[in-house]
Amino acid sequence: MGLRLWEKYLLLGALAILGIMGVSFVVMNDFEPKAINGDSSSAKLSRDIVARKAFVDHDEIGFNSSFYGNADISKRDHVKDMMKFAWDGYKKYAWGANELRPISKMGHSASVFGSGRTGASIVDAIDTLYIMGLNNEYNDAKNFIETELDMKSIRGDLSVFETNIRFVGGLLSIHALTGEIVFLQKAQEIADLLLPAFDTPTGIPLALVNIKTGKANNWAWASGGCSILSEFGSLELEFNYLSKLTHNSTYSDKIAKIRETISQIPKPDGLYSNYLNPRTGKWCSKHVSVGALGDSFYEYLLKQYLISGKKDLDAKKLYDDAIEAIENHLLYKSAKNNLWYFAELKGARVEHKMDHLACFIAGLFALQSSNEPTQERKEHFLELAIKIADTCHESYIRTETKIGPESFRFTQDAEAVSLRETEKYYILRPEVIEGWFYLWRITKDVKYRNWCWDFVQAMEKYCKVESGYSGIRNVYRINGDYDDVQQSFLLAETFKYLFLIFSDDAVLPFDQWIFNTEAHPLPVAKSV
Repeated sequence: MGLRLWEKYLLLGALAILGIMGVSFVVMNDFEPKAINGDSSSAKLSRDIVARKAFVDHDEIGFNSSFYGNADISKRDHVKDMMKFAWDGYKKYAWGANELRPISKMGHSASVFGSGRTGASIVDAIDTLYIMGLNNEYNDAKNFIETELDMKSIRGDLSVFETNIRFVGGLLSIHALTGEIVFLQKAQEIADLLLPAFDTPTGIPLALVNIKTGKANNWAWASGGCSILSEFGSLELEFNYLSKLTHNSTYSDKIAKIRETISQIPKPDGLYSNYLNPRTGKWCSKHVSVGALGDSFYEYLLKQYLISGKKDLDAKKLYDDAIEAIENHLLYKSAKNNLWYFAELKGARVEHKMDHLACFIAGLFALQSSNEPTQERKEHFLELAIKIADTCHESYIRTETKIGPESFRFTQDAEAVSLRETEKYYILRPEVIEGWFYLWRITKDVKYRNWCWDFVQAMEKYCKVESGYSGIRNVYRINGDYDDVQQSFLLAETFKYLFLIFSDDAVLPFDQWIFNTEAHPLPVAKSV
């Protein structure tokens, strides 16, 4: 039963007094769980999840959360304004399309979304809108999902990985935050469309599914048609959670089969290649990286352990062994300034290159450090996190725009800079910001907030255009050469992490929420 209006204001007044006294907390909105057709057993979130729902500046009850303990209100609200500006441009010029071309003022879609208008930016953004308290925008997004989102109408091939992390993950997240059953229904409907990809002898899924035919295949460019480590390794958070909510083991069974396969495969030097044959269960090549093609595989092993309430010890063992091998074989320090970085291994050759994508691992190590049982391991992984975050920061401040490139390299004469024209672009990626966000929460070193604010100012100067934000083709030149794409992950990840770093830690605390690789928060097992 909800509070009456006078009771709300009485409660808020008491909370405001506590806030002035320095007490940090989160305010909850009223919420009554809804069931599908009255059947509470199949889909309703528990009241424990509801009790953990984070409230952030929801204006409809006239409450300003400016008394949050360590929030930087002005910077947080500036990021909120950036999100609204990007959303407004999308709504005006590309509503229903997957993404916005903010200069051309029209819709845009990448091949990973198939050839339909599935509103990827809407689904990717809805939890960010809700967390920021952009209530009108949230309601518009919800209405689209309720009335127009139909993945069954898509023609062509759909990426299993991208659909899972953006659509299934985004819908499960907003369901967890609000309890609205329509989001769970849509998540399950979309996950069901992906199931043909898992029909392989090993259970390792293929990369693409044709929704019309139900046939699945792998990317033609992927090392002889093999499956990609980061793609088949980034499904378990969403699929396991979906099984818990629906009491349907179909999804978690798929994950268990993947786990069984990767556990049994021999791993030379303890390393995982980026490519695996889904039919034979053998590695296709020896290309190892924590950047593109590998990254979120490692991320999901640790996060699956944490989201299980630290009960999935097999995931932690796989993670620990994999990270130990990566440290032993891929961790290097630059000759000039002792910058720490993770190189890539291609066969017997070490390529001293680090992707922007790989900078996520600073946040992963920070999260790991706060969950390790011994002081020695806490200190070790926190040092790794700090050193990698410093290197990624160097990749930013060594450009003219103060925005980092897609990849950067290390030689005897150069460090943390792009040396190839094809690596100098920035497409609104979040990974560097993500690392700083985790480190801010865990260390409270103000430099991470300062670095994020420097980035906000650079982004406003070099990425903001008339109708939104665009990627830039060369971060080393100040020439306004835009790629004219506002990526959906700008709304899902980059703005969310920026908003959260300037918010109080009580908003989506790490012991209660785990972010998937698209920054969609999911509740830990103790909340389920």
